Amino acid sequence: MVLVFIAAFMLASAGVSLVNDTDSAYYPLLLSSFLTALLGVFPLIFVPRAEQIKTKEGYCIVVGSWLVACIVGMFPYLIWGGEFSPMNAWFESVSGFTTTGASILNDVEDLPRGLLFWRMSTAWIGGVGVVMFALVILPSMGKNKLLLSNVELSTIAKDNYRYRTQVILRILIFVYVGLTLVTTLLLKLSGMCWFDAVTHAMSACSTCGFGTKNTSVAFFDSLSVEIILMAAMTLAGIHFGLLYATIIGRRNNIFRSEVVRVYLCMMLVISIVIAMSLWGQDIYPSFPEALRRSAFHVVSVTTTSGFAIADTNTWTSLAVILLISCSTICACAGSTSGGMKVDRLLLSGKMIRNRLKLQQHPNAVIRTKVDGIVQDDSVLNTVVIFVVAYIMLILIGTIINTMFGLDLMTGFSASVACTSNVGPGFGDVGSMNNYSAFPSILKFNGALLMLLGRLEIFGFIQLFFIRYWK
Repeated sequence: MVLVFIAAFMLASAGVSLVNDTDSAYYPLLLSSFLTALLGVFPLIFVPRAEQIKTKEGYCIVVGSWLVACIVGMFPYLIWGGEFSPMNAWFESVSGFTTTGASILNDVEDLPRGLLFWRMSTAWIGGVGVVMFALVILPSMGKNKLLLSNVELSTIAKDNYRYRTQVILRILIFVYVGLTLVTTLLLKLSGMCWFDAVTHAMSACSTCGFGTKNTSVAFFDSLSVEIILMAAMTLAGIHFGLLYATIIGRRNNIFRSEVVRVYLCMMLVISIVIAMSLWGQDIYPSFPEALRRSAFHVVSVTTTSGFAIADTNTWTSLAVILLISCSTICACAGSTSGGMKVDRLLLSGKMIRNRLKLQQHPNAVIRTKVDGIVQDDSVLNTVVIFVVAYIMLILIGTIINTMFGLDLMTGFSASVACTSNVGPGFGDVGSMNNYSAFPSILKFNGALLMLLGRLEIFGFIQLFFIRYWK
């Protein structure tokens, strides 16, 4: 079913090529759609439907779907040619489906519109997959089956929601699709053409950051466009179940969420601090101008979107380290963003505070709560395990990058950007650069980090230990 869904978007992309004077991507997209549909239809016809799917089988379907989606996503790139060698096509496809937004393209504007639309479609489809993964797969794994993060639904779904199929469809339609449509209309009203409005809305709502211009959003030089994209990215970084609860008027909404307050306050404070740093060093002539640049990039990086309106390589050291921190923490669980998540940051901070209290009062019984709900010890243990694994993965990625010739800033920030599904980093992979100069081994390493980060590290690693499951 996933392959058939992807084939439909390839066909839609071919339609975009057709209405644009049948550009050079038309036949590659049409052929790719046909091949992908065949791969999807044959199992539906010839493989008997199982009455019940075991946890191991369901898990293989989920992780396998991500991998197969990335493979078939290469088809249009490979058939079209250009800059897309097999490794480049794999990197671009993985970057899209994991909503990372890192690119190997030196000239995005050289791509025909049909291929540009397909590129954005991979990100938008990936966003759908992320939402499904967070709302359906993670809660179904159970506490003792996998070391997947139960905090993905933190306090939002455990007591107030039991995500049935109908509810999930409503969340996808009302929140994800609705947010994309509203953003498209607003971008059109702000002066974009329909094509740019649709593609940038798809990219913003999936928190990917793919664009249609070589200079990203800086090309438009429009405050209204930047504000609309910031609003879309900010909302896309909030738990989609929580956004749905707010729309239908449930009591447990974004205005009462402790996690959302931390998320918004973190971006606000860091934006002001960076703006003061940029203004103080005369990088921008006025504070409002510095705030405009800093706020956009803080929101873009925190939500793992990766849009850019400035070259952050020219910014101060304080701005760089704060943006790297945002790239590491990122937005809320249950959204389309990647990274460590604000939920885990909040829980980690409360665990540190409680530890200090226990040292002062050894006999006290102290519970860790979020939004007034006591968190199980298993959840807290999983948070600690994930944070340690996350830091180790970034460290390993940095070592591999520097081993093959990258300087420390480029190697470290590229590792953070790929693991957190942010996209741009610093140095040679800054906000106005790309990954095209990386050797093939490092492109493969980057793609692997993207998949590990998107599937919450343990989600991907467990695939290699299936035969040990009971």
